[in-house]
Amino acid sequence: MVEVARTEFILGGQRSGKSRRAELLARDWLASASGRRAVMVATGQAWDEEMRERIARHQADRAARVPGMVTVEEPLALADALRQHSDGHTLIVVDCLTLWLTNLMMPADPAQALAESAVIAAGEALCAAIAEAPGPVVLVGNEIGLGVIPMGREVRAFVDALGRLNQQVAATCGRVTLMAAGLPLTLKDAV
Repeated sequence: MVEVARTEFILGGQRSGKSRRAELLARDWLASASGRRAVMVATGQAWDEEMRERIARHQADRAARVPGMVTVEEPLALADALRQHSDGHTLIVVDCLTLWLTNLMMPADPAQALAESAVIAAGEALCAAIAEAPGPVVLVGNEIGLGVIPMGREVRAFVDALGRLNQQVAATCGRVTLMAAGLPLTLKDAV
């Protein structure tokens, strides 16, 4: 059984085991006492067939691993969703911050993209909601800044914005875990 921190940020690359760790924390939280709840706040949007299939696969896998967890879809108003669903008996899992940032910066309608200052403000509002949450919060996000410098101004801006967001959330959370090959590496544990 993995100890659940009040706040944990789980980072890693694609298919590193981030979501699985978050789900195991939710499963252990539910099993450790009666009257507890777990809520998954899903930020992904199905823009194409491949993404629809990916979301359906995640939903089925999650239902099998953590049958008691409720899913709430919230692609944009993440701070509001935390405030709405968090209480002392509920563990919130946010999966994932990378898709949330994508929704803010690169929506289907480019006219709805947020300016850099609005993206920074949204990150600050999210961190305030994490800090104020009465129950445990587990957040999942990608670490994408380890590779080559991307081509194109928009992609570089996104990588920079995600790096800033990851730093903000890591500073806010009591525990930060980096996942690699399904293995957790604790970067911070101030619990």
